[in-house]
Amino acid sequence: MHPMPPPTHRWLPQGTGWNLELAGDWRGGAPLTSPPNAAQTTHAATSGVTVQAQALVAWDAGLAAALRDCLAPLARSGARVQLDSLPRDVRAVLELALPQAGAAPPLQPLAPPRGLVALGERVVEAGAQALATAAFCGEVLLSLGRLLRGKSGLRVGELLRQVEECGPRSMPIVALTCFLVGLMLAYMGGAQLDRLGAQRFIADIVTVGMVRELAGLMTGVILAGRIGAAFAAQLATMKAGEEIDALRALGVDPIDHLVLPRVLALVLVAPMVWAYASLVGVLAGLVPATLAYGVPATEYLHQCLSALKWTHLWIGLFKCVLYAVLLALAGCREGLHAGRNAQAVGEATTAAVVKGLVWIIAAATGTTIVFQSLGL
Repeated sequence: MHPMPPPTHRWLPQGTGWNLELAGDWRGGAPLTSPPNAAQTTHAATSGVTVQAQALVAWDAGLAAALRDCLAPLARSGARVQLDSLPRDVRAVLELALPQAGAAPPLQPLAPPRGLVALGERVVEAGAQALATAAFCGEVLLSLGRLLRGKSGLRVGELLRQVEECGPRSMPIVALTCFLVGLMLAYMGGAQLDRLGAQRFIADIVTVGMVRELAGLMTGVILAGRIGAAFAAQLATMKAGEEIDALRALGVDPIDHLVLPRVLALVLVAPMVWAYASLVGVLAGLVPATLAYGVPATEYLHQCLSALKWTHLWIGLFKCVLYAVLLALAGCREGLHAGRNAQAVGEATTAAVVKGLVWIIAAATGTTIVFQSLGL
């Protein structure tokens, strides 16, 4: 058997470019040199390189690797590399491995700043959440319309059970909170009025403040943590247990069966809870007024009745009912749109409380500005 000729290569000038002639046995690979000097390399890059492989005897993947290492810098600098005379398998590998001859590198799209991407994602998510909330409120209004037409699936027993849960069981914590708020309001107002010798007006501050603003607001805050969270947890647990899906499969509307009783129950008990909270807060101001600032109890109570106007009463009642509606919608909305696992139940409960508080504070601010602008 004749020995295989060794691998050889040489660079030959051809016009304004170069020919790379390959010969011999290139199995196992062998190093390839660049064109003879730097100036000629630049010339080759700008003119082109043609690979002549007619004298190849044998080859393997090593030939493709050697050609790639040698020709890649020239191709990147713009050389037109001609590979037509190479074996088909080697040429196919090099066409994938080498940059396209004479082609400019592809332009990479500029990635937007990471902060803008995060902001855009939050805006899109907030928009989707707002649309879901609007759709949910529309479903509740449709359910209320069915109730008024006598076509609702509302159960009276469920409504009464929710009334008991929202009203009598919430009275102790509401009374304690409003008593402390009325006490604090009387002390703070009395400290300022005492400088002017107008202690008798402590009753005005406590009465108007509690009846018009603070009783409803504090009631809403307490019910957000107690009732709103309970609504969200109950409905989210039912969602995770596929009970709501079962209701839909039976043809029962979850809005009529679950949401509407909770919303109506909270709206029905809100005026009673507000009236009780207002009374407790006003009477709490009697303690510092008489003990700390020397206002007689009869004068304090008489001044309370004098300061109380029908405008304050209906504004306080309107705000309390508005807060109740917002709390019920926030709790039920988060419960019905929760995920299907235990973690989702906790997330829905937290979101219900946060949304309820934010909605209440926003409503309190907006209504106060509107009523004050109207001179009420």
